[in-house]
Amino acid sequence: MTKHTTLAPLASLLLLPALALGTSACDDTVDPVTPGDLVIPDDYDFDSVFEEGVGSVSFDGQTMRHVLIGAMTREVARINQGINAGTLTPADADELFARLDFYFRFDSESAGDANHDVVTDPAPLQVTWDDISRNKDLVGKLAGNDPSTDHRVWNDGAFEGWSDTSVAAAGGDISTPTGLVEAFMWTIASNAYDAFNGINRTAPDGTVLPAYVTESGQDLQQLLQKFLLGGIAFSQGVDDYLDDDVDGKGILSPNTRDGNNPWTVLEHQWDEGFGYFGASIHYGRFGTDLLAGAAVLDVNDDGAIDLLTEVSYGHSTNAAKRDRDTRGGDAPTDLVGQAWDAFRTGRAIITRAAAREDSALTPDEFAALVEQRDLAAQAWEQAIAATVVHYINDTIDDLNLRDTDDFSFLDLAKHWGEMKGFALSFQFNRLSPILDRFAELHALLRDAPTVPGVATEDEILAYIEDLLEARDMLRDAYGFDADNVAVW
Repeated sequence: MTKHTTLAPLASLLLLPALALGTSACDDTVDPVTPGDLVIPDDYDFDSVFEEGVGSVSFDGQTMRHVLIGAMTREVARINQGINAGTLTPADADELFARLDFYFRFDSESAGDANHDVVTDPAPLQVTWDDISRNKDLVGKLAGNDPSTDHRVWNDGAFEGWSDTSVAAAGGDISTPTGLVEAFMWTIASNAYDAFNGINRTAPDGTVLPAYVTESGQDLQQLLQKFLLGGIAFSQGVDDYLDDDVDGKGILSPNTRDGNNPWTVLEHQWDEGFGYFGASIHYGRFGTDLLAGAAVLDVNDDGAIDLLTEVSYGHSTNAAKRDRDTRGGDAPTDLVGQAWDAFRTGRAIITRAAAREDSALTPDEFAALVEQRDLAAQAWEQAIAATVVHYINDTIDDLNLRDTDDFSFLDLAKHWGEMKGFALSFQFNRLSPILDRFAELHALLRDAPTVPGVATEDEILAYIEDLLEARDMLRDAYGFDADNVAVW
């Protein structure tokens, strides 16, 4: 029996008004899929309307892609460490590129039975890649490569936010999302192969650079990870599974049984959107501090971590970090609570309708679903925007240390890379409040930081002013509290 509770009021954070929905507490006499009052589960856990005692939630493909993004990020570090330690002896840069491309174009047929590299405490329940999901990769879901619901033609001139062609000198290009990812990977591979051959690159302060940091201060490990979270997870979530601009897709999908599966097409679309947000089905049990840290919880106390249900990934954890930052202030955010309530409420609306003989949502139900979609997508994008603000602040702090012994070129590159990588995400949401100023925002953020030791003092001060202007732009677009913007 699925546990249920009456939904708490949605957080107010300059948001759309919360919809008044009938709710009821669950006891042993309440069937969660019987038409009637809307019942909200404590967990993201919904019973099938077709098969008694069977759950109807599934998003293993989305989890697989989160795991692949994490593994690819760690592989960047492993390549750098292996070169430095002399334990990695590549024949050429192509071999190093292939190590990264292994995750980008993951092939279950050749590698599905291999052990993944995820480490949790306690250890993961799943041992191999196939234990998580089969036939999933990253490239196929990157913006532009699954175009049926894309609001722009990403592979034909619509992609924006990056103009530095030097990052593609070793391969790839900057005109498409796929080309930019490949450019990042080729630059990392080329730099690592040069280091293997004794060609070391240095920062202006003499620091020997890792393979993933360019001389201009771009941390490609951070850019790669954050851009993939935006170009895959956020793009697929808000521009595909949760969108309503293409007939028969997203939340315009039919609420009828999906083949022989225990869910409807619409239920599964909503679940896949939730999966790309990255939250565990037990997200509400984790608490802000745990979500902002390890983000794993052995809910059933079986001594193992189920990667499909007991881990939170990606943007869902950044929402917690930003909530934690504002916890002691006068206007604390609740991005976690807003997203969590909206995702569960929307799914409950769909499932209640699915239990009726005519399973189609009524006009009022669809309007309610759209409102919950808007709340979920808003919290999701606000978590990204607040994180961009966080790294704007870190980048400014780094630059303010420029004349001290505490200045670190690598810290500057890391913080700038996270800022830029996350900020590239906004273009993938056709309803983004910053969309009409996206190019202006990225002109302020630039394609590399202004680097002490290279730039003049006036140029550094001008860049700090640009970053502050970008921060103000985000504050106004997303309705952020000024004090929160300062502490993020």
